[in-house]
Amino acid sequence: MNNLQKKSFFGRIDWITIGLWLSLCLIGWFNIHAAVYDPENPGLFNLATNYGKQSIYIFTALIIGICILIIDSRFFISSAPIIYIIVILLLVAVLVVGRNVGGNQAWIPLGSFRLQPSEFGKLATCLLLAYYLSNQTNKNPSMKNLFIGACIVLFPVALVMLQPDTGSALAFFSLIFVFYREGYVSTNFLIIGGLAILLFVLALLINQWILIGCIALICGFFAWMMRKKRKNVINMAILFAVSSVYILCVDFAYEQILQPHQRNRIDIILGKMDDPKGQGYNLNQSMIAIGSGQLFGKGYLQGTQTKYNFVPEQSTDFIFCTVGEEWGFVGSVVLISLYVALLVRLVNIAERQRTAFARIYAYGVASILFFHFFINIGMTIGIVPVIGIPLPFISYGGSSLWSFTILLFILLRFDSSRKGTVGI
Repeated sequence: MNNLQKKSFFGRIDWITIGLWLSLCLIGWFNIHAAVYDPENPGLFNLATNYGKQSIYIFTALIIGICILIIDSRFFISSAPIIYIIVILLLVAVLVVGRNVGGNQAWIPLGSFRLQPSEFGKLATCLLLAYYLSNQTNKNPSMKNLFIGACIVLFPVALVMLQPDTGSALAFFSLIFVFYREGYVSTNFLIIGGLAILLFVLALLINQWILIGCIALICGFFAWMMRKKRKNVINMAILFAVSSVYILCVDFAYEQILQPHQRNRIDIILGKMDDPKGQGYNLNQSMIAIGSGQLFGKGYLQGTQTKYNFVPEQSTDFIFCTVGEEWGFVGSVVLISLYVALLVRLVNIAERQRTAFARIYAYGVASILFFHFFINIGMTIGIVPVIGIPLPFISYGGSSLWSFTILLFILLRFDSSRKGTVGI
């Protein structure tokens, strides 16, 4: 690569996004240090501690990112099916040789390191989905293409559910936004999905017959308002019938499909169950930790909930508690603002891509990161059930950090070459 090419190449890299990535990684590192601080091993680089190991993960993630940026972007396109197959084999292997931690057989032991294939499954799925859908861009969206695309997503979901790891499995469903952006699902489909979730929650809170009666009144009102067109009346009747059957099936699905601990977590969020010392312990301690930080927090390494280990998994799933307690409302807003800035940046990157593959992949990256960001923080403040997923770039763990980094830097590589292929 000559000097002109080097200047052109590095000038096209989105350094703002890299800056946001690095900021989040460093914030995560310092908060992991605070969450599991060991006075006998205080050094940030002490490899006997999680924060020491995280420093290695961040350094290797940076090396991985640099390597991705100097690889020809066409490599990731041509290798998408191979990467998907490799990850699927790893998801099968973890069911055989995986290590069971907390009831989930989701990790493959590699010496002192544990590899979590489900984290890389999201990367592989985004790549293959972009590979397949980009080859259909000259055709009108069809049910066949939607079905094949859905199978690409659901195959790893099925394997992850066998571990079982419900949180990681649910993250794959965020890719519905990719199908929406590419015209495979309509706005009406998203609205119906939202209404289905709302009805599900209401059916758990309200007597089902009372709820059906309320829907009958609403559908009847709109049918009367639109009575001049017979089609509208029929549609309201169909809507009422479908809604009624759906509501009557909620209790069965809730009792027979969800596991007891999953039902308990939902009941706690909905206020149907109060168990601060049992099923609701994690959430209760999480909210205490975040609330105790008040406006400016207690200060670095000064969090009492953190120091005395009141919140389980505080360096992984509940890392946001450390931010809330030690940095307060202001620190929490700063962290959330960094994520919002990153997500907005990713959408802008997606829309300026010149190839369908890069655009579809970019929306996949944005969807996955948004799901993890929203659900992780939501579960620590009590607006969604606890499902156990990491906060991107912040939570402790090599598999999580590396997979999110690779996911992001491949997109940055596509973006840097959107105005032409640079010889590398």
